[in-house]
Amino acid sequence: MNPPYSAKWSADASFLDDSRFNRYGKLAPKSKADFAFLLHGYYHLKDSGTMAIVLPHGVLFRGAAEGVIRKKLLEDGSIYAVIGMPANLFFGTSIPTTVIILKKNRDNRDVLFIDASKEFTKGKNQNKLAPEHIDKIVSTYIERQDVEKYAHVATFEEIVENDYNLNIPRYVDTFEEEPPVDLVALNNEIKSTNQEIKKVEAELLAMLDDLVVTEETQALIDATKEVFGG
Repeated sequence: MNPPYSAKWSADASFLDDSRFNRYGKLAPKSKADFAFLLHGYYHLKDSGTMAIVLPHGVLFRGAAEGVIRKKLLEDGSIYAVIGMPANLFFGTSIPTTVIILKKNRDNRDVLFIDASKEFTKGKNQNKLAPEHIDKIVSTYIERQDVEKYAHVATFEEIVENDYNLNIPRYVDTFEEEPPVDLVALNNEIKSTNQEIKKVEAELLAMLDDLVVTEETQALIDATKEVFGG
């Protein structure tokens, strides 16, 4: 499913009696129908089926009614995987999106997180997934193992500790440490640069001495020499 993102809907209280929504205790807010689309699709999913839905990242961490719905889905073990996609991937929107995979009747409640947000080919008007990017996502999904700076299988206990917040950076650390600074090399580079500056200054002063001086230019030449210590 790829519904319109954060669309408006009625959110009428009568929907709380609707079998698609009543087990979750809350309705998606009027201004954001994302979870209404998700629950509608999930309700119609076969017991042995798998559902994928593309939504904005806000569904992973927004609170209030959406937080209540997300918590219930997690407690039921309904959310199987969360995949962070690159920005500017779809026509009509430049925002980064997430693919949420749901299943029914699971034996456990862990969740696979994949951060594929940096895995893309930059296009003129929008980004694209190359075959190797798709293969990496699919193989990681199938193997369901931790991959450094790319994927993590979070236990239900981890998710509870994060207050049912599914924001991907909480589970997949993509931080890259800056390489250590070589102070000796840096100092040598500074010395070399200073020597080059002095050389250029000397050449400039020599050029000034060779200029034909007029009354109008003498003051400028004197000021320039004062700046460069000539």
